[in-house]
Amino acid sequence: MTDRSDQPSLARMLIVVALLWLIGNALRLTILAVPPALPSIHDDLHLSATQVGLLTGLPPMLLGLAAVPGSLLIARLGVLPALIVGLVLAAIGGALRGIYPHIALLYGMTIVTGAGVAIMQVTMPTVVRLWMPKRIGFATAIYTNGLVIGEIIPVSLTIPVILPWVGSWQWSFAVWSAPVAVIAVLVWAFAPRVQQPASTLAAARRWWPDWNDSLIWKLGLMLGAVNASYFGCNAFLPDYLTHTGQVEWISPALTALNVGQLPASLLLLGAASRLERATWPYLFAGLGIIAALFFVVFGRGLVVVAAASVIGFFCALILILALALPPLLAAPEDVHRVSAAMFTISYSCAIIIPVICGAVWDFTGIPRSTFIPMGIMCMVLIVLAPSVTHVGRRT
Repeated sequence: MTDRSDQPSLARMLIVVALLWLIGNALRLTILAVPPALPSIHDDLHLSATQVGLLTGLPPMLLGLAAVPGSLLIARLGVLPALIVGLVLAAIGGALRGIYPHIALLYGMTIVTGAGVAIMQVTMPTVVRLWMPKRIGFATAIYTNGLVIGEIIPVSLTIPVILPWVGSWQWSFAVWSAPVAVIAVLVWAFAPRVQQPASTLAAARRWWPDWNDSLIWKLGLMLGAVNASYFGCNAFLPDYLTHTGQVEWISPALTALNVGQLPASLLLLGAASRLERATWPYLFAGLGIIAALFFVVFGRGLVVVAAASVIGFFCALILILALALPPLLAAPEDVHRVSAAMFTISYSCAIIIPVICGAVWDFTGIPRSTFIPMGIMCMVLIVLAPSVTHVGRRT
């Protein structure tokens, strides 16, 4: 017979899990709605290749640039209001990108969307710490699984379903922004209102990261290794396969890179709590990505596709475990500051390392050399992980 005294806590747990998963979706739905619509946008607005590159590069740039302002918003408004502000900005900016077909409006609303997502992303480690303090790894795996699903759904459905249904890329942006608006309402209505001690609230008003703290640089570079590998492969796999005469494998390889993240996010739903402070997953994943890059460089056909899926798998594995580290290691009132610094550093790596990859290719004239900086970043991950995973939680 079910103990009725457990039902309220069970209901609360289910609500929290559902909200975390939905917020994870909202972190990517509006951003990943753009790539499938790029051919139509390119034709309608007569964009150059440089303008297309800027359009796709703005969101990751904003995820780094707006992280510290997101910390300020959390310090001034509180975690839950800041999260709702981020959701609303992402929904409004995402929908208004297509209200008028002009490149200036498209860029402006993309910046608003990216800023909203950046604010949401900074709030999530603190949200996890407040909503599920005893199951931080599990909660992180939940919202990261939603994030992966939020990457796959718009990429998979926009061209075959959404564009034929609504008839234009402008309306497709509105369609993918609508769920984000609904999620904002659900968070406002059902999110737990956690009471924090007055001393913690006072300390949490600090927002500027302590850049002299070695921990934030280690966390940022560890997550940066993942971002550099993921964004670098997305950027250079097509050109590399073209130069090696494997054009027909571009789409399968990119699909494998992104879909390969899903098994890792599902695996960690059950195992994150046991792995959240372990060192070996970082070492294993870093070596795994290096080995997979080797097979990308020297393999052909299905070997490259399989290697790309391995890179996606290990990138997702480390992403989830690394996102759990700020709420595990930082003092409760400092989680937002540590998270903001980590995202600033890691997304800077996502922008800088691919540029270095391209420069290496140009300088050497050897296409396979473009993957060397990604491998070096994975070595950085392997070196730093043991010095981070055994750090005690700060008070």
